[in-house]
Amino acid sequence: MTNPESGVDVSGRMVAGPRIDAHLHLWNRQLGDYSWLTPELGALYADFTPGQAKVELDAAGIDSAILVQADDTLADTEHLLDVASAQPWVAGVVGWVPLDDPAAAEAALDRWQQHPAFVGVRHLVHDDPRDDFLSLPAVRQSLALLAARGVAFDVPDAWPRHLGATVALAEALPHLTIVLDHLGKPPRGTDALSAWDTQFRRLAAQPNVVAKVSGLHTVHAPFNADALRTVWDVALEAFGPGRLLYGGDWPISVTAGGYSPTWRVVSELIGELSPTEQHSILAQTATETYQLP
Repeated sequence: MTNPESGVDVSGRMVAGPRIDAHLHLWNRQLGDYSWLTPELGALYADFTPGQAKVELDAAGIDSAILVQADDTLADTEHLLDVASAQPWVAGVVGWVPLDDPAAAEAALDRWQQHPAFVGVRHLVHDDPRDDFLSLPAVRQSLALLAARGVAFDVPDAWPRHLGATVALAEALPHLTIVLDHLGKPPRGTDALSAWDTQFRRLAAQPNVVAKVSGLHTVHAPFNADALRTVWDVALEAFGPGRLLYGGDWPISVTAGGYSPTWRVVSELIGELSPTEQHSILAQTATETYQLP
């Protein structure tokens, strides 16, 4: 039986404790380019505000969230840091720097690291036309700088173009903390899932990598606990609960029902684990990965 407001199993499988959503977006279309955000995306083609996010988090019983950039611009990151300054529920911000320009990346890092909420960097590699982006010498130089400063690096939608490249990156920069968003975007419901599995396990063998259980909606397969179990079991086996983080990926999830339905499905799977394992996925891994206070 579930609580209709939170989606949490009220039989007691979900244990009490802090809950951090390690992957939540906000955007204001007046403040960035958001070239991927077009009217064809329907409900996503709108602004999503801190107030809206707080309502969703409260309804699901989530205590805090890490805001993640959705635009490869400085303006988008500045907006998220401004929100963090005003909203106590924001645990951190994963922003953007121009990784292909090491001098500009260093200047941006100098600026962002003055803000206590800044915890990581992400680049929309899946929208970048360069297949070799993660192996470009300039990008590697910037990522080495992130490693030296203890700043985590998020890789979104790695499958199919960038999952193998992320393995190579993890091997080349063993001191860089790499966060694989959305479990690398497994192609659920397609014949490519076995190829994802192989690359995913190769990446999990690198000790400097963690993975987010987030963004798993796909048009090729239903979204429920049974449908997710294949990739969930692979993630648990490959990374273990101590290297997994929960992320709601709101408002991207709006087109698939919204925050609470997504949380209801993921919490059903997490609720099958031990209290210690639940705490790892819902709080501890995010706290350690992003060095949250």
